[in-house]
Amino acid sequence: MSAAPADGARAGRAAGTPRQAPAMDLSALVDDPDTRIVVCCGSGGVGKTTTSAALALAAAEAGRRVVVLTIDPARRLAQSLGLVELDNEPRRVDVPGAPGELHAMMLDMKRTFDDIVSAHSTPERAEQILANPFYQTLSSSFSGTQEYMAMEKLGQLRAADTWDLIVVDTPPSRSALDFLDAPNRMSRFLDGTMIRVLTAPARAGGRAGFKFASAGFMLFTRIISKVLGGQLLRDISAFVSALDTMFGGFRERATATYELLRRPGTYFVVVATPEPDALREASYFVDRLSAEGMPLAGLVLNRTHPPADTRLSATRAEAAAEAAEDDGLVSGALRVHAERMALAAREQRLADRFTSAHPEVALRTVPAAAGDVHDLEGLRVMGEALTGADGDTPTGVPRTRVLPARRG
Repeated sequence: MSAAPADGARAGRAAGTPRQAPAMDLSALVDDPDTRIVVCCGSGGVGKTTTSAALALAAAEAGRRVVVLTIDPARRLAQSLGLVELDNEPRRVDVPGAPGELHAMMLDMKRTFDDIVSAHSTPERAEQILANPFYQTLSSSFSGTQEYMAMEKLGQLRAADTWDLIVVDTPPSRSALDFLDAPNRMSRFLDGTMIRVLTAPARAGGRAGFKFASAGFMLFTRIISKVLGGQLLRDISAFVSALDTMFGGFRERATATYELLRRPGTYFVVVATPEPDALREASYFVDRLSAEGMPLAGLVLNRTHPPADTRLSATRAEAAAEAAEDDGLVSGALRVHAERMALAAREQRLADRFTSAHPEVALRTVPAAAGDVHDLEGLRVMGEALTGADGDTPTGVPRTRVLPARRG
């Protein structure tokens, strides 16, 4: 009984019928009370921030208490939600008539780091750390700090248990998933040779131990001072000694948040546009999430260009336009339709190529908006495209596709 469908599927593919992507039901996802975290990731310029905001708005209008956290330092989220600015604390967004609540915030990595220092050390030790020049640089500009602080902030939001749903808008690059490395990166940092040497005098017990540690430290100082400079090295040493008692907590919290992302109730949504580079990045994200064992909801193929009517092919429209040359209006309309059909066919081929490589990944196409999405109404329209019924489109083409499926 199972051989016939398999043979039929092979015959269909041989005849040119593309593999069908599973449908992604984002409405059920954001409505489900068991869904607690949705992470949107993708390359830059694909509408990831707008997708995050639209999903958060849809969840609030479904009655949930939602916060959307952007790690992207751009101001697009605040603008689309009608807010002047966002900061490190959730701000209420006025959504008239919504039975739920929508809040928004933007990660401030230095303030998040400052809050951690204040919360997990004595006032005297916190003052010492916050005033340290090396800490001030580390907390605002060092590579990897943003990703680790994103893990911290997400962990804080989830631990507070204030929100029914947390939607995370990640940075617009491959580093969008670097926060998954935060626990291992923190462990490598804490276990590194430099940290062990810098903390040796503080950790050594007894006079002999102190002498040994001091000898190692002096040797290290002579070598590294030539590279970093004596004052910077002293700042680093003072910072590490002051922060020593907090190291274990950093690692434990990062690991706990990482495990939270793998548990039921968390979903990742990859966002792309129907362009080769964006879909290549989407493939990277899908593979990375799979390797990490992270739950993937599917791919949002954003800014597609479905034609208003799919019954007339591009070839037939071009031929009809040539035959109607005497009627400029009709001929022009036919040529516009032909161009739109050709563009849709190109986008569908790219989507089919992605699905062939990742047949298990659910898909949802979202038509391009007429202009930039900059207000709640625009987000609501996009939210309807994201969460609407699969076959509820003007042409009846399922939302998993740009054009109707070809028949073998």
